[in-house]
Amino acid sequence: HGSGASKGVFAKQFAGPLADTHRMLAIDLPGHGQSSDAFDPAATYTVAGLALVVAEVLGELGIDRAAVFGWSLGGHVAIELLSFHAGIAGLLLTGTPPIGRGPIGVLRGFHTSLDVMLASKERFTARDIERFARMCFGDHVDPAFLLSIARADGRLRKIVFNGMMRGIGADQKRVVEHASVPIAIVNGEREPVGRLGYIASLAYSSLWDGQCHVIPGAGHAPFWEMPDAFNPMLSRFVEDVEAHEVAQVSREHERFARSA
Repeated sequence: HGSGASKGVFAKQFAGPLADTHRMLAIDLPGHGQSSDAFDPAATYTVAGLALVVAEVLGELGIDRAAVFGWSLGGHVAIELLSFHAGIAGLLLTGTPPIGRGPIGVLRGFHTSLDVMLASKERFTARDIERFARMCFGDHVDPAFLLSIARADGRLRKIVFNGMMRGIGADQKRVVEHASVPIAIVNGEREPVGRLGYIASLAYSSLWDGQCHVIPGAGHAPFWEMPDAFNPMLSRFVEDVEAHEVAQVSREHERFARSA
């Protein structure tokens, strides 16, 4: 999930048909939802620190292989996870520009509006909460999302932003461009955070469907705003990831047979 959100934003995916056929998992990142605030914010509230938390959850649950859907901040966490975790079978990214390290990478990938810059502000006023919610979810905001943003530990916003500007963590652009697993890009037409032109310009080596998908009329959270358009793509992506996994195993068996 994104900054200020919680696992609750994925309710319309858990209510969809994919949940009837696959194990689905969503967690509240540290400092969000029902998770506690970080005991060591400087370490945990970086993208790399959050990715380590997700890796620990997967390990505790005995999940060896998974397709990951990351939205906004969650997408950056997912890319970081892919950079070191061998069990990631594919990524679907929404509202997440895969940026290079440092300030140039940030400026190339993100819009620089006042609303977007709220993602770096530690303390929110009531007005800030409303503006941030509208940027993320459009004009019709679920009241629960306002409470979620108010609950979030604002130290995370500041630390994540500073870490991106300092180039802490993986070069996300490189990770995504050189990925050997399927990378799906699905954004709303009115995406306010990431630059769609930048996202489409990257030299993906394993871009799902060979294109960056854009859902007409949707904004930063198309999975919430337009689940009827988003959920079928999510299901098809998971099916294709499974097919890719089967093909990988078949190729490995063939190589073994030839060497034997």
